[in-house]
Amino acid sequence: MQLISVNIGHEQEIEGAQKLGSTGIYKLPVDIPVEVTPYGLAGDRIVDSENHGGLDQAVYIYGGTDYAWWAEILGKELSPGTFGENLTISDLESDQFQIGDRLQVGAVTLEATAPRIPCRTLAARMGDPAFAKRFRQAERPGLYCRVIETGWVQAGDPVSLERFTGGTITLLEMFRDYYERDLPEATLRRHLAAPIAIRARLDTEEQLRKLLEAQG
Repeated sequence: MQLISVNIGHEQEIEGAQKLGSTGIYKLPVDIPVEVTPYGLAGDRIVDSENHGGLDQAVYIYGGTDYAWWAEILGKELSPGTFGENLTISDLESDQFQIGDRLQVGAVTLEATAPRIPCRTLAARMGDPAFAKRFRQAERPGLYCRVIETGWVQAGDPVSLERFTGGTITLLEMFRDYYERDLPEATLRRHLAAPIAIRARLDTEEQLRKLLEAQG
């Protein structure tokens, strides 16, 4: 695999999205080295910090294989950064990942923590009010990552994959389970045993607490 593009976004207004009225989803490729810090790419703007960014969702990745699929479905080519990802990587299919898998991108090490959950901002960016539903049905969510080793990245860097060998769940399982609010205890505990992002962990812990209380 290879890093196709490094994408940076600046805050700009957007209509029909989340209540904030502005977004950093419009990301454009840059042709210079970019520093990857524990909180993400230097110079990249995160507007909706309640749902995006932070140590456990510092970098968002989308794959060239997934882009090729969307291009066929939509009947048009999509430029790197269209889905708001920081890094676009060739030959990457997000539904093939599991939580805890690590990507070595040049000198930077990233660890998969969560799938991207589509929202109104993505739909507004794509100019399609139904796009969040289409994105869910496509099951090509891309992957959020925490930064294990910081450094600099640039388009053209080699990318390698190291599979997580501990107890975990697949990215696609986590994505599907997000929409199922009555998950059994065993499934919730499997999520909590995996190195999932803190937002998902807190939500899952709350679900488990309510379930155990209901069981008495």
